[in-house]
Amino acid sequence: MRSLRAMLAAVTTTVAAAGLTALAGGTAQAATPLPSRVFAPYFESWTGESPAALAAASGTKHLTMAFLQTATKGSCTPYWNGDTGMPISSAVFGNDIKTMQARGGDVIPSFGGYTADTTGTEIADSCTDVNKIADAYEKVLTTYEVSRLDMDIEVDSLDDSAGVDRRNKAIKILQDRAAASGRTLEISYTLPTTTAGLAPSGLAVLKNAVTNGARVDVVNLMTFDYYDNAAHDMAKDTQTAIQGLYNQLAKLYPSKTPAQLWGMTGIIEMPGVDDFGPAETFTLDNARTVYDWAVSKGVNTLSFWALQRDNGGCPGGPAADDCSGIAQNTWDFSHIFSPFTNGGPTVPGDDFSLTATPSSGSVTAGASGTTTIGTAVTQGAAQSVSLAASGVPTGVTASFSPVSVTAGGTSKLTLATTANAVSGTYQITVTGSGPSAAHTATYTLTITGGNGNPCTAAPWASATVYTGGQQVSHKGHNWKAKWWTTGEEPGTTGEWGVWQDLGAC
Repeated sequence: MRSLRAMLAAVTTTVAAAGLTALAGGTAQAATPLPSRVFAPYFESWTGESPAALAAASGTKHLTMAFLQTATKGSCTPYWNGDTGMPISSAVFGNDIKTMQARGGDVIPSFGGYTADTTGTEIADSCTDVNKIADAYEKVLTTYEVSRLDMDIEVDSLDDSAGVDRRNKAIKILQDRAAASGRTLEISYTLPTTTAGLAPSGLAVLKNAVTNGARVDVVNLMTFDYYDNAAHDMAKDTQTAIQGLYNQLAKLYPSKTPAQLWGMTGIIEMPGVDDFGPAETFTLDNARTVYDWAVSKGVNTLSFWALQRDNGGCPGGPAADDCSGIAQNTWDFSHIFSPFTNGGPTVPGDDFSLTATPSSGSVTAGASGTTTIGTAVTQGAAQSVSLAASGVPTGVTASFSPVSVTAGGTSKLTLATTANAVSGTYQITVTGSGPSAAHTATYTLTITGGNGNPCTAAPWASATVYTGGQQVSHKGHNWKAKWWTTGEEPGTTGEWGVWQDLGAC
């Protein structure tokens, strides 16, 4: 959605057109329509995490999956993040999506995004064959049995009038195929906004849809990253932006009732600090205000960028893909917005807890450390829990014995290091995933005596100005600046301070 999104590129493959006509000639499938009011935060699909596990852990039923794009400009074949190793296939996210659907939720696959829209790999910008674009949309629809597709159109894609026209023509073809087969299909557009509604380029996308007879069911506004150097009350600005959208939709669709027009609107926030900086900070109080207002108006979709940012891991920091930049508990924004979905948040009938005992340990490079992963039934019946580890550094191998347990059981996690492991302290996240819930536990691993991390960074100097990402060495450790700083000594700013300890060297 912004330049922080992962930039992945690869080569193309071909999808046989013969397999992409199921809607026109086949029978209706059982894709379940989305609720009339839905909370669907974005999921960053390039992280290697399980969408079903994070959805369960956060209490979220629905997710917007980002992003689908071609691997190279000129291609007509979409992949997740443009990565040819992640094709549109039941083998890629298929089991996760089925799990979420079985829990009463679903996903909204999203085409485009900032990276695709600035590299010519948004499919309608990349592909000049309207029927092949429609085929690609159809393949996503039928592979994952979903009922809504999203078009995230920003920056360069807004100005590509030929791409705008092809996209809407392809949507019309897809909608005709769906109607012929009796399949439920919704199309949403996600567009940037001003505080008063769509800019002319965004409005032109919708006008072209009307011209082409393409039905737009929801228009989501990205109510952040205004970049106007103005003072912002982010909740109030959301309200004025969506009210402006409502007024624009009323002119485009004069036959619709007020309730129908509000039912076409959607809101996408960015929790905490957005890409512009602290002047555009969306707080938890803002979230509560927006939630109440959205319910009162009959807004269709509430979302934010992104689920992986919904934690307080970097308070005082800039915008990042994995934390909000403000002080908060993990899943605070999800818990505020989850009841927006008709039927409220997910409350698993069967649930469990997950712990790591001990929660930390130190090993010399070349040795192994262990911890016991414990589970316990907290609600309902015991369920099978699959275990996985993430955040494991280079030179370390994680293994579970056993790799799955019945809730109430334990597993031994072994972290085996090599002599080339990098000295430092690492947060290993253990995820336990069950049919109806998922939870995480953290183990802190400290490695000493490794050969992979000598103090090669320049020594810290008190008079030097450092910016985010720059590294220094100081008192036998390597350090990385989280944001702009000068005169602040590494090791004195605390856990949430400017300097991140990369470990001994």
